Amino acid sequence: MRTSTPGRRIAAAATLVLMLTATTTAPALAATDHQDVQRALDVLTTQDGVPGAQVTAHDRTGPSWSVRSGVGDVSTGMPFPADGRFRAGSITKSFVATVVLQLVAEGRVELDAPVERYLPGVIAGNGNDGNAITVRQLLQHTSGLYDYLQEFLDVDPEQLRHRGADPAELVGIAMQHRPLFPPGAKWSYSNTNYVLAGMLVERVTGRSIHAEIAARITGPLGLHDTYLPKRGDEILPTPHPRGYAPVGGLLDFTEFDPSIGGAAGALVSTGRDLNRFFAALLEGRLLPAEQLAEMQRTVPADLGGKSARYGLGLASVPLSCGGEFWGHGGDIIGFTTLSAATNDGRGATAVTNLNPATPEIHRDMFAAIDTALCP
Repeated sequence: MRTSTPGRRIAAAATLVLMLTATTTAPALAATDHQDVQRALDVLTTQDGVPGAQVTAHDRTGPSWSVRSGVGDVSTGMPFPADGRFRAGSITKSFVATVVLQLVAEGRVELDAPVERYLPGVIAGNGNDGNAITVRQLLQHTSGLYDYLQEFLDVDPEQLRHRGADPAELVGIAMQHRPLFPPGAKWSYSNTNYVLAGMLVERVTGRSIHAEIAARITGPLGLHDTYLPKRGDEILPTPHPRGYAPVGGLLDFTEFDPSIGGAAGALVSTGRDLNRFFAALLEGRLLPAEQLAEMQRTVPADLGGKSARYGLGLASVPLSCGGEFWGHGGDIIGFTTLSAATNDGRGATAVTNLNPATPEIHRDMFAAIDTALCP
């Protein structure tokens, strides 16, 4: 899910936006360990106003390592927990797209079939037509569907803390608006696409998207700290950093019903788990080669001016040392995340406990990831 400035942006994924007061840094590792990444994180906490930041990474052959700066709890001064849980926002989309592509590999879903085949009558009204939009276009954000999250941009975050939502309600909001463009004409990020993708999974399998992610991804990979919360599940399991919104100072938004993001952005995870997920994905342990290739067929995407491209729930972004990383960003009230992996076995996840986030925060989180992947 994408974010906006306070009172205008709330929960969201992979792109930009507000500033705050600086905090002190608290390095987690000795000064000789990954000092370049430490310096990149210190920019976030001393210049960008983020309370705390953490990078968890692994190299081609070495063990996982972590660097942190600032604090995970402003009231106690405690640092980020070493492997704490956080809300991963739109990184959820990579998990949901993987499940859909697994169903494609099983012959239960066709990528270029109309969504109407799987969700009859759901995309309809005001020029919206489920017969004209394909499953691929949902996953690639080329459907033209209005982003339901726009309706919440001027809402006080406190009004959203316990609100929650069901998928049909969120899609219904989007259907009250005309499409932005004809299906396939261009790229435009819309959380509506992935709420629909989650509904499609449920209709095809007869099980919840929460259960399918657990059975198909987190269970087989042993991602014990990753799950998709259900409506009303507002508590983050310990250990976890506190999550803050820059509203009237720092508003503690750790407790929050994320079902307003649902299959588009409600995932809870850790840096270590996200790194393992993207590594397994790129290594072909979650998808057959044909479906992974489809996932990595990209179109140009507006993701913060990084010459980014977007596949099916997976973004491609150039690295300063050459090549690219594959991954996704995640923005949801309280937390901003970016997770990335390379085809040669490097991986890194950066998380800060502040959202909505400024363009500077997104820029400097990318710099931290780039530094971790380009030693």
